[in-house]
Amino acid sequence: MTVIDPRSAGDATAAPSDQGSSLSPFRYAAFSVLWVATVVSNIGTWMQNAAAGWLMTSLDPDPFIVSLVQVATSIPIFLFSLPAGALADIIDRRWLLIIVQTTVVFLVAGFGFLVWLGHVTPDVLLAFTFLAAMAAALTAPAWQAVVPQLVPRQHLQPAVALNSVGFNVSRAIGPALAGIIIAAWGLAAPFWVNALTTIGVVGGLIWWRPQENDAIRDLPPEHFRRAIAAGLRHARYNPHLRATLIRAFGFFVFGSAYWALLPLVARDQVGGGPELYGLLLGAIGAGAVGAAFALPWLKNQFGADYLVTAGTLGTVVALALFGLARHPAAALAASLIAGASWIAVLATINVSAQVALPGWVRGRGLSIFGTVMFGALTLGSAIWGKVAALTSLPTAHLIAALGGLASIPLLRYWKLQTGADFDLTPSMHWPAPVTDGSVQNDRGPVLITVEYQIRPEHRAMFLDALAKLADERRRDGAFEWGVFEELRQDGRFVETFMLDSWVEHLRQHERVTRTDRELQELVNGFQANGEPKVTHLIAAE
Repeated sequence: MTVIDPRSAGDATAAPSDQGSSLSPFRYAAFSVLWVATVVSNIGTWMQNAAAGWLMTSLDPDPFIVSLVQVATSIPIFLFSLPAGALADIIDRRWLLIIVQTTVVFLVAGFGFLVWLGHVTPDVLLAFTFLAAMAAALTAPAWQAVVPQLVPRQHLQPAVALNSVGFNVSRAIGPALAGIIIAAWGLAAPFWVNALTTIGVVGGLIWWRPQENDAIRDLPPEHFRRAIAAGLRHARYNPHLRATLIRAFGFFVFGSAYWALLPLVARDQVGGGPELYGLLLGAIGAGAVGAAFALPWLKNQFGADYLVTAGTLGTVVALALFGLARHPAAALAASLIAGASWIAVLATINVSAQVALPGWVRGRGLSIFGTVMFGALTLGSAIWGKVAALTSLPTAHLIAALGGLASIPLLRYWKLQTGADFDLTPSMHWPAPVTDGSVQNDRGPVLITVEYQIRPEHRAMFLDALAKLADERRRDGAFEWGVFEELRQDGRFVETFMLDSWVEHLRQHERVTRTDRELQELVNGFQANGEPKVTHLIAAE
């Protein structure tokens, strides 16, 4: 069971700069090996997901109960994504992936035997779905965070696109194969196939030997609780990520409707069997694959925001078609539109989250994105399942379509991929603090003061620039910030910010980006004479 965002590939040094080549990431052996392994594994995962959805329709056909399969798939990522992101940033990501994926092999194979023996109930199926999704939640941030180790920065965008293609190829093939295999060998077979395909991923991870290319690691690892707090603080004060999260929630809460109700559309509304359900899922994947190749051109022509708007409109059309479908052809047309629209929105929003994050908090930032996305999917799945149970399948789809349509004007204020124009690599330009002796890392809190002397006519412009710098201080670890003005001396200002401990301030030195440096130089440019005076104070013992 694997979902990889392939931006992690072996030796990524001295790469050519032809970022326009959509196949250039395959020049890196580790990317190629892990890409193939994860595509095969994801085929097994989609076979398993299709089998689980169909199994529930035979155990309990109530729309709300069937929708709980999607809830059980989504809620673990909502619950565990942020702790998983912290783990991805503070421990060895490769070994985290190896351990969890090995556990998945035994979990999936064991559940397959329960299905074969006929010992599965709706509660057992939901529990298994929850555990399998929890494993995916624990590995998703690590998969995404290792991508820059697989390809150099100039090949990151085509690597993301290739990952989307691979994921959707597996989504097109897996469900269709599941329908054939279920008809031939029974419902247990897809679970065993998924266990076998996951073994290939474990082998690829064991073979891969990554070269560390993240920020300098002279400091001790962050504590787990503080790492989570730092990730949340960064997200709160990162406007590019905040806008992405709002757009993601607004789309996925409505787009979740057809995912949650598709088994019932295939079985009850259209009157098909597991083959049709697999074919519909395969059509969603095929639509996504076809659209993925056109995304770079569409992005260049129309921009990220218009592309997501078009994808949302396509999803509205697909939801309406699902609600009206009474024949397999109509359901297949809806699935193709849904897949193309889904990848247009998902890929664009995912890249928006990627370009908004510096390396030190990448795992945590992407885990917050995953938390919001799957939280919306969980909430939406439960809502639309309940609406369908109280009304009907067509009514639930049509209400979701109207909600998606209304979200377009409501969300237009929050722009996407605004972080792409900023250089988030560490600047390392802050000088090392000068002390008269060794300071223990855990001492704190630490108070930093910066004294400025500003000409009175520059006061408003200086304070405006300093307010923007305040967000940078908070993103990088400060929990309190303020600026004070001298009453008896015009133009004298003192900026203050606090951090939990001395080691957190040292980490702040490593987190400042080149874009932050430009902003700091703008603020310092208002200084009337010399350089601003920086003072470090620590709580007295």
